Amino acid sequence: MRQNPPTFDLNAMLHHAISLHQSGNINQAIEIYSRLLKNDSKNANLLFLLGSGEIQMGRTSVGLDLLNRSLIIEPNNSDAHYNIGHALQCLNRFDEAIKNYSKALKINPQNIEAYLNKGIALLELNQPQEAFHTLEKAVHIFPDYYPAYNSMGNALRALQKLDESLKFFEKAISIKSNYYEAYSNKAAALLDLKQFEHALECCETAIMIKANYPQAWSNKGSAYKELGRYQDALSAYQTALSFDSKLQESWINLGSTLRELKLYDQALAAYLKVFEIKSDHNFLIGTILHLKMMLCDWSGLYELHNIVQHKLRNMNPVAEPFGFQGISDSESDLMACAKLFANHSFPERAPPFKFDKHLNNKKIRIGYLCGELRNQATSILITELFELHNKDQFEIYAFDNGWDDGSEIRKRINVAFDKIINITRFSDLEAAKVIHGLGIEILINLNGYFGKNRQGIFSYRPSPIQVNYLGFPGTLGAKYIDYLIADKITIPESSKINYCEKIVYLPDSYQVNDSKRKISEKEFSRFELGLPDSGFIFCCFNNSYKITPNTFDSWMKILMQVENSVLWLLEDNETATKNILKEALKRGISTNRLIFAKRIDLPDHLARHRVANLFIDTLPYNAHTTASDALWAGLPVLTCMGNTFPGRVAASLLNAIGLPELITYSQTDYENLAIELATNSEKLNQIKNKLSVNRLKSALFNCSRFTKNIEHAYKTMHELNKNNLPPKDFSVNDLNF
Repeated sequence: MRQNPPTFDLNAMLHHAISLHQSGNINQAIEIYSRLLKNDSKNANLLFLLGSGEIQMGRTSVGLDLLNRSLIIEPNNSDAHYNIGHALQCLNRFDEAIKNYSKALKINPQNIEAYLNKGIALLELNQPQEAFHTLEKAVHIFPDYYPAYNSMGNALRALQKLDESLKFFEKAISIKSNYYEAYSNKAAALLDLKQFEHALECCETAIMIKANYPQAWSNKGSAYKELGRYQDALSAYQTALSFDSKLQESWINLGSTLRELKLYDQALAAYLKVFEIKSDHNFLIGTILHLKMMLCDWSGLYELHNIVQHKLRNMNPVAEPFGFQGISDSESDLMACAKLFANHSFPERAPPFKFDKHLNNKKIRIGYLCGELRNQATSILITELFELHNKDQFEIYAFDNGWDDGSEIRKRINVAFDKIINITRFSDLEAAKVIHGLGIEILINLNGYFGKNRQGIFSYRPSPIQVNYLGFPGTLGAKYIDYLIADKITIPESSKINYCEKIVYLPDSYQVNDSKRKISEKEFSRFELGLPDSGFIFCCFNNSYKITPNTFDSWMKILMQVENSVLWLLEDNETATKNILKEALKRGISTNRLIFAKRIDLPDHLARHRVANLFIDTLPYNAHTTASDALWAGLPVLTCMGNTFPGRVAASLLNAIGLPELITYSQTDYENLAIELATNSEKLNQIKNKLSVNRLKSALFNCSRFTKNIEHAYKTMHELNKNNLPPKDFSVNDLNF
């Protein structure tokens, strides 16, 4: 006798599966959903439940397919649209996620989680204003929805509304007192506000609540870094990474801190970790390229450069401008790089300031904003200008983003200015308010994207006239910078198209020089400098990142042709030294023909130039301060004219000191002239004698003459603005001759 097959209570099985699902037994639930689906393959609810379970178990593509099948049957399932959005968001497909959240909200406008995640996705797409408005809708429905307040704080932070952002983090914490994410995010906003100690306290509170929360440890590291506690910063970042080895921000901050400590090889390793996690992270490949240059690690260097170049030409933010200047010989690429960087990192802010063009200032108020007002290259060049400013016509203010190092240079700076304001603990907006409040009429950016820069302050336009000068030899790519001070050599008329600023042409060289630079009376012997007793000494004291394989090829060819000659270089870092020596051997040059000089005090450094015979320059980034150091010390500089501002600076200096014969226009001519000067002592002596005569008579080291010319430029800028005329290119005619 045949028996009937057993019957199943399908509803009971479904409820059991859902119960398993809700209790975390997802695989068991999936097994039951799958069995039930075999009997009812077009059940939208089963497809939805199974798809959601698959996504939770990490099988995202399978889950998405099931959810989309469920929507074909039941297109008005708000939860399905929401779950698809959430899955896509986890895959960083934010645009698609937002579309699905919007569909979910159209069906169910009360879905606060959809508003929350849509807001977070908009933040990921750098749309903070839209994100904030989306999140507002969530708290309108549920006023105590603390995750939304936290994300609203993040949106306001992205908009640089930092004080407002703090209120939203505090609101979230007031609802949920142990909300460690909000404490950590509050710390990040406090870091932006330069309130480092308070930020540290918030991080510690977050860690007390959840000891293994990596973001709090990462922010703690950043607080330590800003306080100059670099070893503590490294330890905090490493702790963050022990909890989440794929936390990109911690790897980047670790790399940045290692760079501060000049541990470039370890920094490179940190950035390469980021590359493993997310190869298209903004500005990452350019940073890796620059670090390889600093280490003179030339393996695959030009291939990497070509990748950066290609991505830039496709408008991808792939490199920071300063590092890219060291290898690029394309002005158009450098402009694209600067514009992308400015738009991403320092976008123009809605102007909060109004300017009274009828101020009754008796003098023009000039503000110099700088992070290097100490014994550093920028101040070594410019300090005499500060001292020589016509105080009957100008009031000069310094906005210091660095520190007083107690050096002779700093003592002179302290006396030269009408007022020095330390802005290291001011947020960008706070500093901008101070600058505007002082009625600064012309604000000079002496950093650009170099050193301890504060480009973000300029993005608020606190001054009606904003000028890029000296610290960064190129365009800043920002609409809110009005002028760039240059000369006819560094920026020829035909090149102006590659600069966003209007160009102010000074008559001699754009580079100011301090004629008070002291040269030690000490007479160094070759022996104490580690140099051979005889033979020709070529030297180059440029930083290691300026030494490219092409330049090094030229140097080795020169050494090959000049017997008993040596090349004297600056010892930048140990790894670079080892790599340079290896590269010399590859080119058939013995390592004993390369000598490395330690860093020493400037007066002694200038004095030791006298032992060398010829300074040979780098390309595509020339010697700048190092070239004027050599010329001031009486050492001829041989250069090759480049295609960019950084590659034309040495030519500008040589022209201003009356030695155009030391400017070459091809690598072959550069090599040939170096060899000729090394083997023709009479010709070299003639050049040295000419340099000796011109050194104190020519324009290059005549700071009084330079000051009058740049003051004329400032007056012209001021007059144009006073008459409601827009900035324009103009040339300053030499006021002295």
